[in-house]
Amino acid sequence: MMLSALFFYLFAVMCVGAAFMVVAAKNPVHAVLFLILAFFNAAGLFVLLGAEFLAMILVVVYVGAVLVLFLFVVMMLDVDFAELRAGFLKYLSVGATVGLLLLVELVFVVGAWITAPVLVSDLPTPPAAEVSNTQALGEILYTRYVYLFEAAGLILLVAMIGAIVLTLHHKSDVRRQSIAAQVGRTREMAVEVVEVETGKGLK
Repeated sequence: MMLSALFFYLFAVMCVGAAFMVVAAKNPVHAVLFLILAFFNAAGLFVLLGAEFLAMILVVVYVGAVLVLFLFVVMMLDVDFAELRAGFLKYLSVGATVGLLLLVELVFVVGAWITAPVLVSDLPTPPAAEVSNTQALGEILYTRYVYLFEAAGLILLVAMIGAIVLTLHHKSDVRRQSIAAQVGRTREMAVEVVEVETGKGLK
């Protein structure tokens, strides 16, 4: 019990510290690296909670794919981050308001455990010990919340298609490949037979 509590506080402190450094880091590459560290510590917290499948998904999908993609994009694109930070003071009031609202929500959530302890007893019971974490998660997603799960997938699909349509621009001065024109070529269009008289050659 003492060892699990020690690891919990270790992962929690490192996760909060890494999340703060994501916002405070001046170099965007360092911010992405701190975000990877935060995800690793969040995965450790999931393991302590017995949700090993979520921890694996967090590491494989987010750290192994999404954040590495972010890192390559940030390193490959020559983005002027100094210009992006120029409007920091302009949106400081909006950011402070959103941060204050989030702080109030966190206070209400934490205070509910003290002011209304009956909420703790109403929490759903964990699955049986013979059911694995992956099986329990699959049974919940594909039975009770199957329609919401499918709706979330459709929303993500529409968002992906919309992002591709909005960002895809064709340059007018670039020659494009026409598959239909290539497949429809005949022998007369591709080959020209010329009869050359002996000793004269082509002009």
